[in-house]
Amino acid sequence: MAAYGMITAFQASCLRSSYSGAHLCRLPPSSSSSSVGFLSLSSPASSAGKISQSRRVLSSEQEAAGGGGLTYKDAGVDIDAGTALVDKIKAMAPEIGSFGGIVHDEILREKDVCLVHGTDGVGTKLKLAFETGIHDTIGIDLVAMNVNDIVTCGAKPLSFQDYFSTSRLDVDIAVKVIQGIRDGCQQSGCSCKLSGGETAEMPDFYKDGEYDLGGSAVGAVKKDSIIDGKNIAPGDVIIGLPSSGVHSNGFSLVRRVLADTGVSLKDQLPGGEGVTFGEALMVPTVIYVNQVLDLISKGGVNGVAHITGGGFTENIPRVFPKGLGAVIYKDSWEVPPVFKWIQKAGRVEEAEMRRTFNMGIGMVLVVSPEASHRILEEDGNGAAYKVYRIGEVVSSHEGVIYV
Repeated sequence: MAAYGMITAFQASCLRSSYSGAHLCRLPPSSSSSSVGFLSLSSPASSAGKISQSRRVLSSEQEAAGGGGLTYKDAGVDIDAGTALVDKIKAMAPEIGSFGGIVHDEILREKDVCLVHGTDGVGTKLKLAFETGIHDTIGIDLVAMNVNDIVTCGAKPLSFQDYFSTSRLDVDIAVKVIQGIRDGCQQSGCSCKLSGGETAEMPDFYKDGEYDLGGSAVGAVKKDSIIDGKNIAPGDVIIGLPSSGVHSNGFSLVRRVLADTGVSLKDQLPGGEGVTFGEALMVPTVIYVNQVLDLISKGGVNGVAHITGGGFTENIPRVFPKGLGAVIYKDSWEVPPVFKWIQKAGRVEEAEMRRTFNMGIGMVLVVSPEASHRILEEDGNGAAYKVYRIGEVVSSHEGVIYV
């Protein structure tokens, strides 16, 4: 399906004024909020380059949910099934596993530079966009879910492409969505450009007023600067960067709790200081690119994990060498009110909350003890962003334990 094939040239220019018209790839729509959310690479026809593909890999060590509370699986998303699928895929392609797929290719002009690719969607947070009529920030979420993945290996985002599909094109809504995507690219740094995309109008495929979004980001990192977790050692400190809320995962469970309790999105969130549920849930995902790259540039960062679906329990072990685990100090940061409400109203077990949501920490850095002192001291001296010391690396176990 050719981009813009269903709309006029004038409408296309309104929608894609910054687009190049070149299609690096066509992206399938995201069909689930499950954070298995595969990351993949488009392989060149030539076999000259080596491609390190990446898919979301969830750790095998999981906490027992216990009790009889609501779970993510009850809401229709089976993390364990996703894990089983990725395990089977890894058997066919053992090189996958990190947050972003790294291309090592001798055909690249710069021999010491690798490209990093990521692809993702925003899951069923889209349902809340339809219900609230808030369409101008969901594009920020889309960009964030991609660039936050590729920055975990130290890559600087260079370009972004989106896939917008709907049954009947509403130009006004589409413009709001794509403006949000452009805003997300701007927040990702001056190097990140919205370089292209696909608009698909597919009659009768979606409900009236609904659409789907997918995206793909490309970044670059010098080979000798890749953050791959290999240098993580016992005694390293785990630094957490605060989230803005639920971000863009776990919304199938959020929506289930909303439905079961009969709460309206216009109702006030308890403890939310006058914010409604709709406003709290639609706050866009934080784009951590500039903050993470700044911290990496100062040295001592040995690993970075984007806390999306799977929460701390699943995502932190992804960057650890075999034989190491994490101790997380569960009271070392303030959990936002929206998570407290979800847990209480949905009777969701604490372990299930930790493997579904970010709980207030959207990005984790594993740093040397020396680097941690510098980072925490800068934070205490009025740094531009907040950080928390939320844990440490240990050799006594693998996976994550909470104390």
